[in-house]
This record gives sequence, structure tokens and C-alpha cells, in this order.
Amino acid sequence: MADLAIPISGRTPVASYLDIAQIIAAAREANAGALHPGYGLLSESAEFARAVIEAGITFIGPAPVAIELMGDKIRARNFVQRNGFPVLPCAIEEDDPTTFVARAHAVGFPLLVKPTLGGGGKGMRIVRDPNSLEAAIEQARSEVRRYFGDGRLYVERYLEIPRHIEVQVLGDAFGNLVHLFERECSVQRRFQKIIEETPSPALSPELRTRICEAAVGIARAAQYQNAGTVEFILSEGDFYFLEMNTRLQVEHPVTEMVTDVDLIAEQIYAAAGCKLAFSQSDIASNGHAIELRLYAEAPERGYVPTTGKVLLLEYPDGVRIDSGIMRGQDITPAFDPMLAKIIAHAPSRIEAALQAHRAVRELVLLGCETNASLLARVLADEAFLSGQFHTGYLEENPHLAADNFATGLSAFLASAALLTRPVRASADAVPELHAALGSWRN
Repeated sequence: MADLAIPISGRTPVASYLDIAQIIAAAREANAGALHPGYGLLSESAEFARAVIEAGITFIGPAPVAIELMGDKIRARNFVQRNGFPVLPCAIEEDDPTTFVARAHAVGFPLLVKPTLGGGGKGMRIVRDPNSLEAAIEQARSEVRRYFGDGRLYVERYLEIPRHIEVQVLGDAFGNLVHLFERECSVQRRFQKIIEETPSPALSPELRTRICEAAVGIARAAQYQNAGTVEFILSEGDFYFLEMNTRLQVEHPVTEMVTDVDLIAEQIYAAAGCKLAFSQSDIASNGHAIELRLYAEAPERGYVPTTGKVLLLEYPDGVRIDSGIMRGQDITPAFDPMLAKIIAHAPSRIEAALQAHRAVRELVLLGCETNASLLARVLADEAFLSGQFHTGYLEENPHLAADNFATGLSAFLASAALLTRPVRASADAVPELHAALGSWRN
């Protein structure tokens, strides 16, 4: 569908999309004046941002110095603490590797082992048993080296029933900074979000003001420009800085739906040197939005990624669809398993949940296993509908991920009926086919 397409190649698909020189060469070939990095790994690479700028191309994102500051979680954490914002107790390996384990024990259990770089839950381990700490550290180190090429770690106190709240911020080159309210991201598996919404059902008006103002304060201290997200852990009315993502988030559509602000357009305006066209008082949140991440995975088998070919694909009406697939496409293990996003927007939370539930039930994707049934079960679950959930919600409710044969059979029969529709239509249009087929007819 693109007006111009320039191929990039590599030994693996992932390698090609992470090849900075090849991407910049493609941008030059296209005579691009600016480059938007999306929300993949290069979007938080200061090296990539610098290479784009040095090539004479505008980078649609924050300055490389801000990416470096906030992309390194330890530097970001120390920076936020120095500026008076709350962080959880932690122990950092590179402060003194020889005493890291002892200092980790001193923080107190349960602990969360975390990588200095990266995202998507890679390398994170919850440790409740002190005797398993060293094994968890080595497992985490091995994983993050494989994904990010950097094995540095730190540990912080793990809160048992936390909620994951993030705040969208937007800044320009003139010191103007605003927030666009929060997003609730607590429905997760393996530390990766699968359902996001705004407003959060966990925040009172007073707490919402405090957490959003803290996000703006952190961004202002970092002299941040362009779009970014400040993430917090919330527990028993207190919140703590988690990290800052110096890029657009996968879940940005829910913010766009309730604020009517086009975040990508604002990113481009900011990169072009424009002042923000609105102030904080101009931004309002209207209604409720819920985003569902459709993954190629099998929840009933521990959320393992699945593969296949998209044989049939029909999206529901009445919701926003941000899709990365089309009919006939191969779903391979080379990329993140996210296939599409379904975004519902309605006047109230319950109406948005009902709309999202209808949409995911009406979705038809044949040829590859997905988490659609899990999403539907969560949306109909009493704990979710009442807003009483936290980041361990799916682990505590394994029945939500269990395979439901009756539901699967209904989906299979519905897909079969859809597939035979063109066959029936063509057969009815040609009467002589009836005689040729005899009694053998769909």
C-alpha cells in the first residue's frame, strides 16, 4: 500500500530491521526529510538517533542525550531520585559486583531482578526464596545478553499486589510540557501488557493529579522534548518511579481516543520545531478507552508464541483496529507475536468493556492460534469489570488462560461457515453446477 517501498535485507529479519546503516541508506534513497522510529528497539537507541541526525535527517523523537539518560534504567532511577521523586529500594550490580548478592539480600524479599537496558519484560525475575537469588540473576543475565547485548542488572523491592500506571507526556523545544493523563497497564503476562485502558479505575482525582504532575516534573527535569511515557508502580495509594520510555508506546491509541490528540502528528510538529498548540488546561479526557493486544500465542500452553499462515482475516466494525497483518501472510517466530490492536472507546468503562468484548468475539483469524479467547474471558471477568486487579491478576486466575473446547469449536464452525460463503454463492449463481455435483454439495 506504500507509494514507495525500499527493501532491507539481512541474515535474519530481526537483524535487517536493526541495521542502522541500512535503514539510513533507505531513508536517503527515499529523499526523506525526517524519520519516525516507530516503537521498536531502535526507537530507544541513542546511537540510532545520532546517526539519523548526522545523516542530515530529522529524528522524530527526543534528543539522543535524553534517550541515553532515560534508556539506562539505573541512570534514570538515580536521576529521578536526585530530583526528589519516589523510587523503590534497590541494589545496583555495577556499584560493586563483588557485593551485589549481599546488597540484594539487604534490600529484602521479595525482589525483582531487572536489566539495565531493554524492555518487554525480558530478563525480569521475581525472587521470593533467598536461596534462588543467584540462579535467578544468572538466568536474567543470560537472557538480556542474548536480547540486548548488555548483561548489567539491578534488583529492587517487589511489591506483591502492585498496579502498573503510566503517564503520557509531550514536550516541545521551548520548555512547554504537558501530560495527557494516565493509562492503566496492569493486565500483563510475563511482565508484558495485554490490555491497557484510560482512565485508570484505581486512581482518585487527587491521586491522578499527583501522579500526572510527578510525570511532568520528571520530564521537565530531564529537559524532555517530543512524546514520552513515565511509568510508575502503584501500591496502597503510594507510587514509585519505574522507568521512562523515550518513544511512542504500543498503547498510545487509548490516549488518542479520550483526548482527541493525534500523538504522531504532535511528534512531527515537535521535531519540526513547532510550539505546542495547546496548554495543560486545554486537554480533557472524554469517556473511556480500552486496548486489546492480539497476540500469536497459546495462553493455555504458557503463552508460547504460535506460527502459521493467515488464511482468513475479518475484523469487527465499530472499533479502531491498528493491524500489522493481512490475509495470506506468514506468521513466523522472527518477530514479536503482536498481530494487531483492538481499541474500543465509549462514554463509560463498562460500555467500553462491552464494546471490546463484542469486537474480540466477532474477530475472525484462521490459520494461527491467538489469545483472542483469553481477552474475551478477561473482559467478562468480575474482577476486571469491578476494577479490582493488579499485575499478578492473570497468574492468580489461571482459568482465564485455560483452553475452552466449546468456545474453540464454535469459532472453528463459524470460520468454516465464512469460508464456504463464496463457494455457496458461486454454486447458486450457476445452476448447471448442481447437476454436475449431484448430491455432493456444500
